[in-house]
Amino acid sequence: MKPIGRSFEQLKGRVDFRVRYNQIKESVLSDEDVKAFLKEHEEEIQEDMINRSLNRLFEYVQQSKGCSYCLEDENVNAILDGYHPKLVIKGQSIDIEYSPCPVKLRLDRQKKQQELMKSMYIPQNVLQATFADLNVVGRQEVIQKVGQFLQSYDETGKGKGLYLHGKFGVGKTFILAAIAQQLAVKEYPSLLVYVPEFVRELKNSLADHTLEEKLNMVKSTPILMLDDIGAESMTSWVRDELLGTILQYRMAEQLPTFFSSNFSPSDLKHHFTYSQRGEKEEVKAARLMERILYLAEPVLLEGENRRHL
Repeated sequence: MKPIGRSFEQLKGRVDFRVRYNQIKESVLSDEDVKAFLKEHEEEIQEDMINRSLNRLFEYVQQSKGCSYCLEDENVNAILDGYHPKLVIKGQSIDIEYSPCPVKLRLDRQKKQQELMKSMYIPQNVLQATFADLNVVGRQEVIQKVGQFLQSYDETGKGKGLYLHGKFGVGKTFILAAIAQQLAVKEYPSLLVYVPEFVRELKNSLADHTLEEKLNMVKSTPILMLDDIGAESMTSWVRDELLGTILQYRMAEQLPTFFSSNFSPSDLKHHFTYSQRGEKEEVKAARLMERILYLAEPVLLEGENRRHL
């Protein structure tokens, strides 16, 4: 759009300026939105105020009242895209204020929430989960404990996570994703990680020397969610150098950590006790479970396999 002030300056230098000025004024005053504004403020607005503000009124009628977000058109005629123009009275003049488009605000919030809610190897459809989608039958305890965590985190920036365990398909990952969504609404960042794939990636990272970088990212994230812990292939290296390192750091820094597993805490301890080579290391398994239970409170989820419903 051509700058309004420049248009008027060019007009002033022309012989037919008064004719063009009156034509512009007539066009501006015939605009339905301008007419509605003038009628609404007819007791405040005088002719000289209109004349003094004609360039701003002209700017107003020349542009779209919506934007590319709400009109879904990239070619809208807007001076400030993503903002809606509104006529206001300022002192002895009529001016324009620009307010953010509600659609843009909503999309910006969604984008910010998505940026706050990071994930690794979690299906996109699962990440859309919310508590509004959750079947509350049999879930009252976990919903109550999530509420308690959010209150504690609001007040202190700390809080004990949850260790969700139960049979395959009862909704453990879904609930972790719903918690992450709720945290994002409150503008708290989180990272949701599918443990078996994460472990595989870290093993591969030994070759390209990115292991420490990836390990540091996960262990230091403000709120971490480890999904399906216990489904990884157990080795002493995975238990002690990967999971042990992550959880020791988070325990020392008091960083909230959530888990989901098909194993109860006692079964997970058994899983960590025996490596693929049949090595039995009860003390190291107990040490890792001590960290998990320090970080998270066990909650049993019961119900049918929802993936087959």
